[in-house]
Amino acid sequence: MSSVVFDPLLPLAALAALAALALVAAGVALALRLRGAWARAGAFAAALAALSNPSIQIDDRAALSDVVIVVVDDSASQRIADRAAQTEAALAGVLARLARLPGTEARVTRFGDGAGDRGSLAMTALAEAMADVPRARLAGVIVISDGRIHDAGLAPALPAPMHLLLTGQPTDWDRRLVVANAPAFAIIGEPVTLTLRVEDQGAVPAGVAAGGAVLRLSVDGAEPLSLPVPVGQDVDIPLTLPHGGINTLQIAVAAEPGELTDRNNAAVVRINGVRDRLRVLLVSGEPHAGERVWRNLLKSDASVDLVHFTILRPPEKQDGVPVSELSLIAFPTRELFVEKINEFDLIVFDRYRRRGILPMLYLENVRDYARAGGAVLIAAGPEFGSADSLWRSPLAEVLPVQPTSRVVEQGFRPALTDLGRKHPVTQGLDAAAGDGGWGRWFRQIEINAIGGQVVMEGHEGRPLLVLDRVGAGRVAMLASDHMWLWGRGFEGGGPQLELLRRLAHWMMKEPELEEEVLGATAAGQRLTVVRRTVGDAPGPVTITAPDGSETVLPLAETAPGTWQVEWDAPEMGLYRLAEGEMRAVAAVGPVAPREFEATVASAAPLADALAATRGGAAALSDGLPDIRRVAEGRAAAGRGWIGITPRGAYVTTDVRVEPVLPPWAFLALIAALALAAWLVEGGRLGRRNAPGSAPAA
Repeated sequence: MSSVVFDPLLPLAALAALAALALVAAGVALALRLRGAWARAGAFAAALAALSNPSIQIDDRAALSDVVIVVVDDSASQRIADRAAQTEAALAGVLARLARLPGTEARVTRFGDGAGDRGSLAMTALAEAMADVPRARLAGVIVISDGRIHDAGLAPALPAPMHLLLTGQPTDWDRRLVVANAPAFAIIGEPVTLTLRVEDQGAVPAGVAAGGAVLRLSVDGAEPLSLPVPVGQDVDIPLTLPHGGINTLQIAVAAEPGELTDRNNAAVVRINGVRDRLRVLLVSGEPHAGERVWRNLLKSDASVDLVHFTILRPPEKQDGVPVSELSLIAFPTRELFVEKINEFDLIVFDRYRRRGILPMLYLENVRDYARAGGAVLIAAGPEFGSADSLWRSPLAEVLPVQPTSRVVEQGFRPALTDLGRKHPVTQGLDAAAGDGGWGRWFRQIEINAIGGQVVMEGHEGRPLLVLDRVGAGRVAMLASDHMWLWGRGFEGGGPQLELLRRLAHWMMKEPELEEEVLGATAAGQRLTVVRRTVGDAPGPVTITAPDGSETVLPLAETAPGTWQVEWDAPEMGLYRLAEGEMRAVAAVGPVAPREFEATVASAAPLADALAATRGGAAALSDGLPDIRRVAEGRAAAGRGWIGITPRGAYVTTDVRVEPVLPPWAFLALIAALALAAWLVEGGRLGRRNAPGSAPAA
């Protein structure tokens, strides 16, 4: 390609001034009709042209290929059914068709799931690919996807058409579970409402659409409850939490034959169960130094309603004082142990002895209360080894110990047993103890453990703290009344507040203090599996991924009774854990990631972006469309074909500059025109050539 360029020999201002003078001179000559004015003007023009130094620039150009960007969706929804194979076949076909078009180059970019459950980010991937392609070479964009794009609003401005090759089948349909509302916490004993919805998408078969769905709901891995629910409607499900702390609700809808995936048929909801008011009954058999330890512990918690009675004047006391003159409150035994016993969460007997205040029938009620799910704690003093002991009552049927009637009155240091180092009530309590251990106690009631779990021992290794499960309830036995010495800091003291807090919470069945636990927590996509046990070393844990694949991982002991392993989950979703008879679930990210909110293929999310470039969408189920070249501004899609726009881009390989005329030619031209002007104006050329003129005299 060639063009004319100018490189003036004089400054433009000087050249412009000369041109103005020449124009004025030529104008005057023409106005006066002088002979030879045309020659004079030509000479001026030739001189100005020579001073402008005109040249011819010749560019040698090489044509560049047109670039077509092929964006391939490798997100999780593209692995449903046969879409992965469909995508690869379409990609191979597109590349083959583009290879047959001369001067056309294909560049492939692939993308997966966006970090942080952001879904399919096709337009982000396209923008990154366009950064390496000059806009003058971009002839088209072809996206191979199910159309479920989550950043369609970020589509870049394109100088060429964009097309969508849609994976999937026209008969695809799917069912999903939606948790419309779930509270973060709820009060134990009061109903909480979950709002759920089952949705069907796509070409739902008539038989499936006519029927409802079966919802399965399980709390903490218990036997699931099946509920029939309608499809497409919000359903309110009332639920009462069984315990305090985190309650893990696993909700699932039975998969139907033919639906695309069951990855979005389940949900996990975690609700923190809180107690409105914790009701505790503390019965002290007599005033003593350790009584205030229990009272301070229970009164320090604003959520505890404490009912505390201390028996100051037993019935057998005869001091001659009329009852009407006593300021003592009568012990409401019938109200507490018959009418309202089931309203208490915990009953504590602190150095209580049988004095006829509580009839055997009332102690039978306490026994039945424990078996039915209540919690009973006995802090024993010397009376437990006497004839007035609670062990010699119906309560003995639920006690895991038997007294020997011996009371040890000498110093000893409480210590954890091997089992106690593993048990969550006492695990780790000895970490802060001094070199010599905790401070000494000076009284222990000798007992033999006939059941339960001995977590602390005292004098000569005798059981000091014994825990047991009775029916649906729990019982604890503390065989000393000298824990108050720790509260006073005697010989360094000990962890009395933490021990009593854990003990009370274990008896009230707080999940974090259970002995046998399998659980997992997720931070990002890293899953931390924790197995707590007071038994032998557990076996490996089997993790079932959302796609059904299984991974077996060995556990490593990180603390006595605690075994753990960390594992990077390959994808987001619901993971099921199993170790022996233990079962648990864990959610990495959302149980149903954004990729599975809508799984039926659709071109709707990209409709605006396609229309803006005059592109189109073609279903791969109808076959791979042909690829044609179309002029810029023309419709770029039709039935069975899609188009790309040739760009005609080039690169300049060489530039040559040659003068229009050599300097001597300009000088000759100027001289010739000047000579012609002189001859014409002087009349020499005119007289010689005039016909019939007479020769000069």
